[in-house]
Amino acid sequence: MRDDSRFLLRLLAVTAAGLFLVLAWQTWPLIQAELLASRAEPRTVTPRGDLAEDERSTIALFEAARGSVVYIATVTRVMDPWTRNPLQVPRGTGSGFVWDRLGHVVTNHHVVAGASGALVRLADGRAFNAALVGVSPEYDLAVLRIGVGTGRPEPLPIGTSHDLRVGQKVFAIGNPFGLDWTLTTGIVSALNRELPSEVGTVIEGLIQTDAAINPGNSGGPLLDSAGRLIGVNTAIYSPSGANAGIGFAVPVDTVNRVVPRLIAAGRYLRPALGVRVEQQINDALSARLGIEGVFVLDVEPGSAAERAGIRPARIGRDGSFLPGDVIVALGERPVRRVADLLAALDRHEPGQEVTVAVLRDGRRVELPAILDAGR
Repeated sequence: MRDDSRFLLRLLAVTAAGLFLVLAWQTWPLIQAELLASRAEPRTVTPRGDLAEDERSTIALFEAARGSVVYIATVTRVMDPWTRNPLQVPRGTGSGFVWDRLGHVVTNHHVVAGASGALVRLADGRAFNAALVGVSPEYDLAVLRIGVGTGRPEPLPIGTSHDLRVGQKVFAIGNPFGLDWTLTTGIVSALNRELPSEVGTVIEGLIQTDAAINPGNSGGPLLDSAGRLIGVNTAIYSPSGANAGIGFAVPVDTVNRVVPRLIAAGRYLRPALGVRVEQQINDALSARLGIEGVFVLDVEPGSAAERAGIRPARIGRDGSFLPGDVIVALGERPVRRVADLLAALDRHEPGQEVTVAVLRDGRRVELPAILDAGR
């Protein structure tokens, strides 16, 4: 029995030693790797080389324009239901850009609409309370003013939009979703788009771009590859409310016409002809009479239209409708709808003489008119 016990003990000892050797053999590579890792040095970095030319130009464009783009946070005044004290609560955010060295900042009207105050933050971190200078809901534009003092940011260089071409590179800078000073790039994907404004008129000539524009980009600049302002980002087309590759910008030619008037007068006074027109009635008359143009329903006394001799529609003794003049062109712009007439008027200045072409008793008649200032 003693010999058997010794044999079993020896057998157990040999088995345990074998298992230890097997485990040691299996874990040794891991142990060796850990030892090597503890002595490993960083890998040699491969030199990057020069940036591509388009990368360098994009970086330079952003760095040159960033200081002229601002972050706008608006607040609204509410009444505390318990204390009846007025409170300022955050309302929304948007973007804008420096227009001139007098502290004027351009943004969208819908960014500041309904707000009781706005805070403008510059790229260098300084923040200023802004005063509202003027708004144009018809073009979704607004002008604020801040008292910058020293270290004023440079205004963006102004470009043109009438000569844009589909396929041109564009760059949008703004604060989408509150993410400060974001750059997105794309191309001009279409021109002369239309969108309804907040007051029921149609904003014409919009630039369509596929540069990513999201909530918070509103009011920010759209730049061309030379870093010039060519539009103000105003809207996106998306069922989800986020970027879907279709954004719109108010063209800079319109901005450069409207903003100086907002600064000077606080509002944009459109040139007026002094005629009463309505799209629904116009559509019905066009379909009924087979005439394409804008039917003049009435003429304001003393207006440009009355001075030019434009004739309104009349009601006959028997109650029948007797059409008057039908406007078919203003200046060099053909007129088929009420929106066409408004857009044609907007290309002129109050006090400017234009030629109004009308259909009168089946004949085309051209009448000179000196435009009034709208109300």
